[in-house]
Amino acid sequence: MTIAVSYHETVNVLQGLNWVAASPFARAEWFALLAASATRPVLVALAQDERGAMAALPLIQAETRVEPLANWYSFTFTPLLSEGADAAALLHAVARDLQRHARRVTLWPLGAEDEMASDIESAFKRAGWTCFLTNCDINHILPVAGRSYAEYLATRPGPLRTTLKRKSKRIEVRIITFFYDDTWNIYEDIYAHSWKPSEGDPCLLRAFARQEGCAGRLRMALGIHEGRPVAAQFWTVEAGTAWIHKLAHRQDADHLSAGSVLTAALMEQVIDRDGVALVDFGTGDDPYKADWMDEKRVRFRLDCHNPKTVASWPHIAHAALRRLATRSSAG
Repeated sequence: MTIAVSYHETVNVLQGLNWVAASPFARAEWFALLAASATRPVLVALAQDERGAMAALPLIQAETRVEPLANWYSFTFTPLLSEGADAAALLHAVARDLQRHARRVTLWPLGAEDEMASDIESAFKRAGWTCFLTNCDINHILPVAGRSYAEYLATRPGPLRTTLKRKSKRIEVRIITFFYDDTWNIYEDIYAHSWKPSEGDPCLLRAFARQEGCAGRLRMALGIHEGRPVAAQFWTVEAGTAWIHKLAHRQDADHLSAGSVLTAALMEQVIDRDGVALVDFGTGDDPYKADWMDEKRVRFRLDCHNPKTVASWPHIAHAALRRLATRSSAG
């Protein structure tokens, strides 16, 4: 099979093509948002076979390596694949050709559930890279398993169910499925007065929420106490999965447990009305997530070094020793 690999300094090359999107973070539109706020040069590696099937790795160029075009909002980093693409062959072609352009490629966060982490690792290994796959984060999920919201709620910890029973009467919940600037302004105000650090890229997040609202995928909730918005959450629903992106409540409203009330309301929305099969709580092993989710998945970091480059040797040796030490401590 003949495969051509090309490189592009803009994500515009990804637009208008028939990519198979598996998540909000595997669409050309998502990478366009990231590229618009990127502070380093974009490098899109595009492989196309003789049938026209394609795979794309949207990357950025750092000082000593190539990294994924991703940020803290990305639950996963996933290559773009067209319908019927031979992922293994196309990714192998990219990995082999990248040796002419980089001595180190680091990709994260990669998921194992869709075999993407192993597929990418295999592609780079076959191309001659020295690879190290390590854990980099935790992802909490809820497989709905055919349950109704009431059935799901019955399995939650007793203290959480007691809190919801006591606090729900004090919070008016508004579920919003369209994007409105006024509503998003309320979210931003709540976030600014929450316990959380400053928003990383508020313009990108607003643009993403507007994009999801236009596509009918937006699920927002506002919690109102005595006429005052005190909590807000931003979720999306797509292809049988609910994605929990952002949640915040005013710090002076801690005693109201409005965040828990909103999470419960959105859980009911996505389970009973949207009929999702999975709820994804993103990255981060925060203890409170275990109250709502049933399972955890590992997110991986893949570090690939070009052994043909002398400058890579110290990094390979250091990574190999670190892996050996990790295995010894585990044993």
